[in-house]
Amino acid sequence: MNTQLIDWIWHVRGSVALAPGQTVEQAFGALDPLFHEPGTSHDRDGDALVFRKKGQAAQDKMSVFDAGVLRIENGMAGAVLHYHLISRALLLCFLAPLLFLGFAQLTLFVGNLEKASAEAAGKDAKAAKKNDKKDLALPLNPIDKFLGAPAPEKPKKDGKDKDSGKKKPSATAAYVFAGIFAALYLIGRVLEDKLVKRLFRRRLLGS
Repeated sequence: MNTQLIDWIWHVRGSVALAPGQTVEQAFGALDPLFHEPGTSHDRDGDALVFRKKGQAAQDKMSVFDAGVLRIENGMAGAVLHYHLISRALLLCFLAPLLFLGFAQLTLFVGNLEKASAEAAGKDAKAAKKNDKKDLALPLNPIDKFLGAPAPEKPKKDGKDKDSGKKKPSATAAYVFAGIFAALYLIGRVLEDKLVKRLFRRRLLGS
């Protein structure tokens, strides 16, 4: 299976053209401050730079990325910086909605089981009540009636089902959280792509 079919979820790729006449040394020199942040380590080999981040601070302009490779290649129109960045934060934001949707389905499944169990219990209770009524609602004996004895009390109707006041399992909260994380992922995926490209362009072009 070609991993590139799915790794776009947490991998960010792009390219930025170098300024006319800008050398590889000048380009990496302009980008160098980005890789001296706390928690960042990097290694450069010729026209390629590999970096890793661990415990990066929120103030780091590339804090959302955990690793990446930057490579400068010469093309028809001039030198171009190609970058391939990896973000576990994006991956987690992508997986979170799936997790909450799973919770929602589990909640609905449990709710359906409880409903089926309650219905079965209700049917048994109704059958028992009918039997009780037959035993309790006996007709008044004519002699007792003549003597003025009070009629036997009818079985009292049960009030609301004891379980009627019980709060049913709801999947609403799970759906809400799934929607929140889905929105965070979509916004973050698009926004981080644009922000890092703009960051590299400013560093390389000095604007």
